Amino acid sequence: MSNPSADYKKLKEDFVSGLTGGDVSEIYYVTGVAPVAMLVWSVLQSRQAFFKPYTPQGVAIDFLLNVCVFLLATTLYSNEPVLLSALLLAQAIFTYAFPVNTPRKKAKVPPTASRASGPLDILPPKPFITSYRGGMLIATVIAILAVDFHIFPRRFAKVETWGTSLMDMGVGAFVFSAGLVAARPVYRERAEGTGSSLSTRMVYAMRHSVPLFVLGFIRLISVKGLDYAEHVTEYGVHWNFFFTLALLPPFVAVFQSALKIVPSYAAMALILAVAYQIALETTSLKAFILAAPRVDLLSKNREGIFSFVGYLAIFLAGQDLGMFVLPHHITKIRSGAGVQRNNLLMTMAVWSTMWSALYFVATSYKYGFGLDVSRRMANLPYVLWVAAFNTAQLFVFCLIDSIYFPATYNASDKRTQKEAYESATSWVLRAYNRNGLALFLIANLLTGLVNLTVRTLEADRLAAIGILGAYAGTVTAVALALDAYNISIKL
Repeated sequence: MSNPSADYKKLKEDFVSGLTGGDVSEIYYVTGVAPVAMLVWSVLQSRQAFFKPYTPQGVAIDFLLNVCVFLLATTLYSNEPVLLSALLLAQAIFTYAFPVNTPRKKAKVPPTASRASGPLDILPPKPFITSYRGGMLIATVIAILAVDFHIFPRRFAKVETWGTSLMDMGVGAFVFSAGLVAARPVYRERAEGTGSSLSTRMVYAMRHSVPLFVLGFIRLISVKGLDYAEHVTEYGVHWNFFFTLALLPPFVAVFQSALKIVPSYAAMALILAVAYQIALETTSLKAFILAAPRVDLLSKNREGIFSFVGYLAIFLAGQDLGMFVLPHHITKIRSGAGVQRNNLLMTMAVWSTMWSALYFVATSYKYGFGLDVSRRMANLPYVLWVAAFNTAQLFVFCLIDSIYFPATYNASDKRTQKEAYESATSWVLRAYNRNGLALFLIANLLTGLVNLTVRTLEADRLAAIGILGAYAGTVTAVALALDAYNISIKL
């Protein structure tokens, strides 16, 4: 007699094998619902002050716009993401039918020595970065469980070897956004005219790496101990994404020393990705990664070990963009705010165009090298695709921010800077952004719990949406609770 549990595990493994992904343009349509939802939120806030202050109704609408909309885009509306975006845009247009609700402003009181909030922060939190990172984390949280249900299209799941998919982009976006915010301490060092030695940077890096290594081993032990269904071509037999994240800080600390020779992090990212691609094409490395027997520790984990090179390049590309978009460039001229806003948009437009052009050259069979994207190897086309996509996403979020909340660029002191930021950001997105890695860990634990208690592949559409909605609501409630109690969990 067959073992039902073993049969079901084999069914789940087969469910994610041999996948080739979908069309790149469809990924842009699906992920496009996030900035459209942010647009609706911005219209409601800027014209009706709907989320100021936050009421239970406001929290519910925020959750529906920034969490449930993406859940719908990847499940019930997966074949019609453009229709979903159009329905959202109709809500924004409808809002314009009502007169602007401008809250009564309090009389301004000249700041005193005790009331002064201090000078502007050179590295303030920016609404569009919070929206981008919060939306990326929500998409990640939803996808890691939704992929176990039939209602989540197979073309969105991670591909076997060649191709593009929504979850392939999600992994790269997670690393890119981590690199983006990792530029903060580097820029602050430069602004203050201080520098740190390699040993100091390594100590700082290991503080971030050790907890991630621990989480990686906990995941490894739990997956093997519970006999959880997994696909070895994703990272290997023992490797997992936490190990990749854990290795990034120390390697970046070493690469920071190379800035004396290489002009920028973007240049280092390109050099690294191109050198890795040359090795794939001119040596037996590609054949080893794709077809070697798994006989020792290296061969058993070859996907995770060698794809790390590509993820490191993605991290460096994100860090380079962070050096441009994170700072508040303080100017003394009257038009400083407008100039800063336009320069920011221009910078991201140029970088988005550059990464997209390089991706086109790398993948075009007619005008370029005809290379295929492979998340499994994290090759050059994958690196360029992730950099191009995320830079474009950031540009769109920044454009929405600039149109509806120009006050974020006009702040004159730290207090008004903070008030403008809070007024221009969704509480849900802000809460996800604040404790992103901790929430990612919680989502992984809940995903394991659901898979151990529910036969997800046998769930019908109604049951799947119910489970996914409850799961997303639980993670969001934890995020909001942590933020409400001013708790930041640093891993």
